[in-house]
Amino acid sequence: MTSDETQSQDFIRTIIADDLAIGKHEQIVTRFPPEPNGYLHIGHAKSICLNFGIAKENTKARCHLRFDDTNPTKEEQEYVESIKDNVRWLGFDWGEHLYFASDYFEQIYQYAEHLITTGKAYVCDLSAEDTRAYRGTLTEPGKNSPYRDRPVAENLDLFRRMQAGEFPDGTRVLRAKIDMASGNMNMRDPVLYRILHASHHRTGDTWCIYPMYDYTHPISDALEGITHSLCTLEFADHRPLYDWTLDNLPTPCHPRQIEFARLNLSYTVVSKRKLLQLVNDGHVSGWDDPRMPTLSGIRRRGYTPAALRSFCDKIGVAKKDSMVDVALLEHCVRDDLNETAVRVMGVLAPLKVVITNYPEDRTENLTAQNHPQKPELGERAVPFGREVYIEREDFMEEPAKKFFRLAPGREVRLRYAYFIKCEKVIKDEISGEIIELHCTYDPATLGGSAPDGRKVKGTIHWVSAAHGVPAEVRLYDRLFTEENPDAGEADFKTFVNPESLLVLNNCLVEPSLANAQPGSHYQFERQGYFCVDILDSQDGKPVFNRTVTLRDTWEKEKAKG
Repeated sequence: MTSDETQSQDFIRTIIADDLAIGKHEQIVTRFPPEPNGYLHIGHAKSICLNFGIAKENTKARCHLRFDDTNPTKEEQEYVESIKDNVRWLGFDWGEHLYFASDYFEQIYQYAEHLITTGKAYVCDLSAEDTRAYRGTLTEPGKNSPYRDRPVAENLDLFRRMQAGEFPDGTRVLRAKIDMASGNMNMRDPVLYRILHASHHRTGDTWCIYPMYDYTHPISDALEGITHSLCTLEFADHRPLYDWTLDNLPTPCHPRQIEFARLNLSYTVVSKRKLLQLVNDGHVSGWDDPRMPTLSGIRRRGYTPAALRSFCDKIGVAKKDSMVDVALLEHCVRDDLNETAVRVMGVLAPLKVVITNYPEDRTENLTAQNHPQKPELGERAVPFGREVYIEREDFMEEPAKKFFRLAPGREVRLRYAYFIKCEKVIKDEISGEIIELHCTYDPATLGGSAPDGRKVKGTIHWVSAAHGVPAEVRLYDRLFTEENPDAGEADFKTFVNPESLLVLNNCLVEPSLANAQPGSHYQFERQGYFCVDILDSQDGKPVFNRTVTLRDTWEKEKAKG
């Protein structure tokens, strides 16, 4: 292995290591083969990290990025570019090995003619409804199509006329001749080609028949010299068809299909169809909504590539499906951002504090550390003056027993600044709401300690009233209220969390963030990790997305044993 990161030796990596050891393959070739009919989600991240990770770990290995673009009615170039961008963002590069199934349409067509001439495929005129009826059930065998025994010459003629555009959509298909009594429904004379008069995003109107995914995929693998075709468990029942296709065609090689458990994440759905429903029904703002499990969404929320790679390594590669706790993903994000995010101060619910004994015309620049454990990240100046804003929840007029923050007559430390003591509470005469606190400060306590040795139990953050920058802060929570929204008979959308997004418009952040770069990460001290929104943030008007809170429930669960 040559990877800088330690990888667990899962069963797939063990197979590959054994194949290399016995000289079965001179070079390992894997592939990540998305269909360009939507945006990648976190489940795809697991496959990306597995396939590209194996290529990174072995000097004699490479990974292809291939788009299985066989359905022109659902595929768009927009999806192609989004997928390429997200694979790069995750930290992987396919180099020269970018392919499309449509690159092989002519060869796939010629292979279909080979199946016809060898008596392994036939043109069927059954309607879609009749085809389903003839197929049988899980407990009853299917029936042979009345067109199954057409002569080879007639099948070849009809297939060529299908390609020539003589027949309307849905009138004929090409089917493999396998076994209508097979216990595996996928082997009951599956469709190989269908008529589809639709323009393809790469081949235009060259073709009016298109190969099915299950027929195209093994051929594409073989033409590219893939050694290990890695896919999720739902394709285990498709493996006999994968092997049948390659066994009956003169392909240059026969890759080995290996299945692994897909990623099932709590409080999440990863079905493209269901994610599209969330978008179309207005539950989210789009595919890149930071609540979505799409890579575009979690990237916008502030999740990092390193965190996702760490998460995929921790969950490993298993042979059996299971539910992964989303708290583990959040832990990986915290773990990474804790090392890299600059610490800053932001006040989400401001409460004004007037320091009555501080000179009105004075402003001083205090020194703040960008990271308490990493001096190499430097320091910054934070302006301080007579008026500051603190977090409203950091003051309690009648403090509870274990409340150690600001209260009448109580002294606390302002982060990087002075001790202050609350002397007076100013309230709105009509509503009775607290609108301002009058405090005094001790000028001898700059830096957080008192010469006389007195201690305070609370340290709170703040922002200068004169220099604070107005900001919008978006607090994101889990999109669903149920751990497994797909379970049971209820519509998964009934479990959408109505409090998954809270927008705060009156926040203040320190002036160093006025022109924060979109996509940059910060820890708002005592609040959580935040990312500058890549779409809506502007110079002087920053928008921050909360990536994850500071509390780590996964670490607490681990501690319980």
